[in-house]
Amino acid sequence: MKKTTIKDVAREANVSIATVSRILNNTGKGYSDKTRQHVMQTIERMGYFPNAIARGLINNESGTIGVLFPAVSGMVSAELLHGIEAAAQAFDKSVIVCNTLSDPDKTEHYLQLLYEKQVEGVIFANARLTSDFQKMVKQMAVPFVTLAGTSEIEGIPEVKVNDQQASYDATQYLIKHGHSQLAMVSGPSHDLIAGTPRIEGFKQALADANLPCKATQISWSHAFNFEDGKHAFRLIMAHHPETTAIFAASDEMAAGVISEAHAQGIRVPDDLSIIGYDNTKLAMMTVPALTTVSQEFDTMGNRAAELLCHSIMGEDIESLSLKHKIVERESVNKQ
Repeated sequence: MKKTTIKDVAREANVSIATVSRILNNTGKGYSDKTRQHVMQTIERMGYFPNAIARGLINNESGTIGVLFPAVSGMVSAELLHGIEAAAQAFDKSVIVCNTLSDPDKTEHYLQLLYEKQVEGVIFANARLTSDFQKMVKQMAVPFVTLAGTSEIEGIPEVKVNDQQASYDATQYLIKHGHSQLAMVSGPSHDLIAGTPRIEGFKQALADANLPCKATQISWSHAFNFEDGKHAFRLIMAHHPETTAIFAASDEMAAGVISEAHAQGIRVPDDLSIIGYDNTKLAMMTVPALTTVSQEFDTMGNRAAELLCHSIMGEDIESLSLKHKIVERESVNKQ
């Protein structure tokens, strides 16, 4: 079946192609309300769908924004994307999602792709936008916002929580509830997004409480996933079997700790208290349910997309630091 074109609509409605185009682009000039109604009825009857690319060429607007994630399969990315899409839809924008796998070559490839697709703005999520991409960012000449990440490129607003303060508060929460034998499981210590700041917050809380912090009390792995949590916890128990409380740098790591503790006959929270970080849906699925730091990813994604869309409209925007909170559940023994 032949696809209906704008030329077919114009012929059927007995108007010019230019008139159909003006009506579709809502210019409000060169046609009457009666003509507009007639053309829109013809479009509906014929099942015509305007070519978004062609309309973009006319308006100099593609109606799309790009979002780059280092991984799109995780719970964090899913919740951020939910908020992004809700805000984008409110601004009549579509979202193109790219999975970079934290690979610089893939990242550059997707930035080039988004440039060719003429996106109106880009959200760079869960990663560090390094100066290596400065030339590409300048070439694209569209607004950028980093989400739950950071940027080495000057002038790009960031939307995130204060990870160091959030980790400090999580550790202090364990101390406040009577724990003095603490340890931490983390992803890569050199990770400047979720590694270094959260480790520094943990160490600072111990120092302020005059509690010891040996290097072996912080066990890190290659990522922030379930298996990484299990591996890191085994190392903690090998060096510090006296540990009564664990701060995990992600909910997935915390779930790994709970699983490995169960395998070792360690009861949570009776023998070992655990606090996570992220407040993903996984936190409500563990047994016991996980006390954790909430970043409210849905809200973060929503605010990042809102800021980007306001920037697209020519408004000045600034970085946004969002509040965190501790969601209490059942994984911490309050001594």
